[in-house]
Amino acid sequence: MSAATATAPGTTAKQLPIADRHEVKRTVGRLFRSHRAQLAGIAVLHSVAAVAGLAGPFLMGRFIDEVTAGTTLARVNQIALILVGAVVVQAVVTRFAQRLSMVFGEQVFAELREEFMHTATRLPLSVVEKAGTGDLVARTTNDVNKLQHAVRFGVPRVLVCVVTIGLTLVASFLTDPLVALALLVGVPPIVVAVRWYLRRATPGYLRESAAYATVNGTITEAVEGARTTDALWLGSRLRRRLRGDLSEAFAAESYTLGLRLRLIPALDTAVAVAPVAAIVWGAWLVSQDVTTVGAVATIAFYAHQMGGPVFDLVFWLDELQVAAVALARVVGVGLVGPDRTASGEVPASDEVRAHEVRYAYREGHDVLHGVSVDLRPGERLAVVGPSGAGKSTLGRMLAGIHPPTGGTVTVGGVPLVDLPLEELRGQVALVTQEHHVFVGTLAENLQLADTGASEEALWEALEAVDARGWAAALPSGLATEVGSGGHPLSPAQAQQVALARLVLLDPHTLVLDEATSLLDPRAARHLERSLNAVLTGRTVVAIAHRLHTAHDADRVAVVDGGRITEIGPHDELVAAGGEYARLWRSWQAG
Repeated sequence: MSAATATAPGTTAKQLPIADRHEVKRTVGRLFRSHRAQLAGIAVLHSVAAVAGLAGPFLMGRFIDEVTAGTTLARVNQIALILVGAVVVQAVVTRFAQRLSMVFGEQVFAELREEFMHTATRLPLSVVEKAGTGDLVARTTNDVNKLQHAVRFGVPRVLVCVVTIGLTLVASFLTDPLVALALLVGVPPIVVAVRWYLRRATPGYLRESAAYATVNGTITEAVEGARTTDALWLGSRLRRRLRGDLSEAFAAESYTLGLRLRLIPALDTAVAVAPVAAIVWGAWLVSQDVTTVGAVATIAFYAHQMGGPVFDLVFWLDELQVAAVALARVVGVGLVGPDRTASGEVPASDEVRAHEVRYAYREGHDVLHGVSVDLRPGERLAVVGPSGAGKSTLGRMLAGIHPPTGGTVTVGGVPLVDLPLEELRGQVALVTQEHHVFVGTLAENLQLADTGASEEALWEALEAVDARGWAAALPSGLATEVGSGGHPLSPAQAQQVALARLVLLDPHTLVLDEATSLLDPRAARHLERSLNAVLTGRTVVAIAHRLHTAHDADRVAVVDGGRITEIGPHDELVAAGGEYARLWRSWQAG
């Protein structure tokens, strides 16, 4: 089965929610709590590696003091051996610490990705349609990729930097607290610069992500509607819109770049000042016989050594700002509320009724205007009319895709939107002219409709839609990999797969929204005849542009301007000489 996900004509895309800071912190806390043992292990290993890294400056300071006071060659060799041992320990421990960090990052990202996909695939279709293509695509691609980079590399690296800086400061004050005070000279400018940056970074990156989501939506919809754009000479208008979207993206990117260009020099200056201050201050203390040259050298080395972790920390804090915005957008998908609430009522029959149904994609702009129609169990109702008349929207109402903005659509006396989605799809199902073949085997694609379907049932469903022949000819039959990177299926074959899913789903009411439009007329006619055997006994609503479908139906409903203007058997409507009769004559003449 398939469903439309593009923004409906005449609508304005509405962005999906964005999680607030509290919700983001809650998500991060939950993820970290579930991996607290790994985080503790990472912290311990990196602490050991950092302590081993601190041995170098400490030993150099001792070496200077001992040489100044007079020492032996054996003592020099001993210090050298200890230094080599510390380097080896640091290298070995760092290797295992980095491995554990990478495993941690992969596991956390895998959980985030699975949660996101679980949430995204259960979004109400009405919400997805209103949000448009760009926003959801941007969240599933750009935002997830930003999270991937930050979780795999950023979180472990920030932890390493914090541990290293913290232990280096502790070691400096243990070496000589008075000299180590000079290291605090760079703290105030760092605090001021970081606070200034953080106040502006989150809004800036939110604007940047939203701008790229808009660009994605414009490009995606331009590609999908390329033929319509060319036919209506809308290319110049579309290019102007795209240039406007790109200008906004450029402005948003320039703003965040400007923030970084101010932050980095300020931090560079603060970091560079620390070792200089330590040497100047330490030299004065040495002249006053308050400390030793070795202690000053050790702390100066520590100050210089902290430069790398501080730069890394600043870099990853910036990256984590980007990731935090991405996470807010990803988590925001889970904040979408349901568009229906199951009442627990059980339909008394299979009869579907629409009463005074109204629907508006935008508030105050109704697409359907009080449509009423009763579907008699087992009948074939064809819905015809000009493009844009509201046929597909009516089909979505009858299939319970989203709630009407006025009136009701019921099955057995129960509003469709009061049924759980799983039960609703067992009652009424929709197949549109849009379809999708997922990455996997042909069998897995079919079993989306019935996970427990046997191989025999799959072949029967394919045969019902006249697809058994080409399916049997595939290299591995039902086990053939299809979808992106697999065996290519033609648009007509993909549509037959969608119809076969419908057969497996086995609802009592079917809504076919031009479901055979990608087949040539002869093949479509043959397929529809093949489906007749499967559809016998079921209620079928066929939204069609080929009027032979209407000719074969029990009744025909003509939709124009969001209203049913005529309804009745084919022969009666032709004899009445109304709009349907004109459509029929025009179609026959064509």
